[in-house]
Amino acid sequence: MEDDLNVLTDQEISTKLKDYPGWTYRNNKISKEFVFENFSQVVEFINTMTPLFNKMDHHPDIHIYYKKVVFELQRFSVGGKVTERDFTVAREIESLYTQRDDRHNV
Repeated sequence: MEDDLNVLTDQEISTKLKDYPGWTYRNNKISKEFVFENFSQVVEFINTMTPLFNKMDHHPDIHIYYKKVVFELQRFSVGGKVTERDFTVAREIESLYTQRDDRHNV
């Protein structure tokens, strides 16, 4: 799994972000805000993601604002830069958020 820890260039990050709507790149981090119906859903979502974060050995900065959560992804072991693993984790966050949203719209 270590081959996904190479630092990406600004150009590589910009290109990849085209496939990640809503994600932005600033201060050597990719980030996105997700909105929920209430605080409990925010906490539940984070708790659901925790096993993945541990498995991937990637623990994002997480900022909770009542009904919103912001994930900031960068890899501290490579000097606080963005790697392929950050995008893998972003994809997993997106997938789980979409699945959660699909369940709530049924």
